[in-house]
Amino acid sequence: MDRNVIEMVEIDGLVPEGYLLRKIDKAVDFNRLYEMVEPLYCEDNGRPSVDPVVLFKMVLIQHLYGLPSLRRTAEEVSGNIYYRRSLSRNPAYA
Repeated sequence: MDRNVIEMVEIDGLVPEGYLLRKIDKAVDFNRLYEMVEPLYCEDNGRPSVDPVVLFKMVLIQHLYGLPSLRRTAEEVSGNIYYRRSLSRNPAYA
């Protein structure tokens, strides 16, 4: 065992093809959300917002997997590679 070896791994390779969130990503065009929420955001006032697609997907994950709160969902996302792949805008480069 050589501990000095670095291995590059792509997130897409870690998530099975049949995984539910992967199927949802293929079936739903989440980019439409940007058009729907555009009037609700101000470009030149206040702090940068959370990406609306990421926020929507986090709530979706919360409901699909029975997580009790958005705070708990954020904790789960930080430690679950399957969730992180789904939240990334370009899953191949998450």
